[in-house]
Amino acid sequence: MRIFGKGRHRPSASWRQATDRAFTLIGDGRYEDAGALLTRAADLEPWLSESWFNLALLHKFRHDWEQARAAGLRAVALLDRDTGAPDWWNVGIAATALQDWPLARRAWQEYGLRVPGGAADAGAPTGMDLGSAAVRLSPEGEAEVVWGRRLDPARIEVLSIPLPSSGRRWGEVVLHDGVPHGERTTADGHSFPVFDEIELWAPSPVPTWVVLLEAASEEDRDALEALASDAGYAAEDWSSSVRLLCRMCSESRMASVEGDGAHLDPHDHSEPGQPGPLGHRTDGQLWVPERECGVAAPAGLVRGLLDGWVADSPDTRDWRDLEEVC
Repeated sequence: MRIFGKGRHRPSASWRQATDRAFTLIGDGRYEDAGALLTRAADLEPWLSESWFNLALLHKFRHDWEQARAAGLRAVALLDRDTGAPDWWNVGIAATALQDWPLARRAWQEYGLRVPGGAADAGAPTGMDLGSAAVRLSPEGEAEVVWGRRLDPARIEVLSIPLPSSGRRWGEVVLHDGVPHGERTTADGHSFPVFDEIELWAPSPVPTWVVLLEAASEEDRDALEALASDAGYAAEDWSSSVRLLCRMCSESRMASVEGDGAHLDPHDHSEPGQPGPLGHRTDGQLWVPERECGVAAPAGLVRGLLDGWVADSPDTRDWRDLEEVC
């Protein structure tokens, strides 16, 4: 994102050159060199809000939240518009990372969002009822899109059970960026944005386990997920919930589940024998009893949970090879 001056002040050619070069360096991951150029641009045109917005953006990429907040506040002080400026959104992210709740609340209000509570409220800006969304964990690494509940405009509580390669757990809260990269649509036609994770905001004490189930039917599998949920934790059938997507597909508008019956998802790049819908299909059979399942539960509860699930229907259920993976 390149932001150039508008309106009263037209930036100099030197400012433009320094800013252009800085964003090229940012694209190459050379943040230190980019910072020197953006600092020079701010020295050249200190009255431009864009100078400070660009610096705040760089500090956000570096997760230097004190500097991001300072530069962001200088940017919003020079704004010539009332609401909707992305400068305020970046201030809100930095304030959320620092748990500076009065500033976060003010930032969302200045952006134009309705935030319950008064300006003097010192707590987190809860109660905004932003609903569900998807978040892309480790977007620069082995990216994984999971479902979660939006706590405020910059935080999502993870409600899926992430794969161990993500290093994330069920119940964790992640700080996320403001511009969605992709959408997920549901069968009823609703669409949900996919935000990119910036960093872990609050860890979860609940470990992730992987277990092999023998579930004779989908109803048997569903019974374990319901049992875990009733206990206040989670189970997820990774055999059917995991799809392997290329980056282009992941960042586009995608259905949240594959088609029914024989209609395979053309965007699913998983392979037979690997996790994902394609990996668990056989000729003429859409359900395979052996399922790889993720379970989020304390060590003292997980075996009892699985044993209780089997005890409810011992002829159609079994489990083995329980392992803590994250």
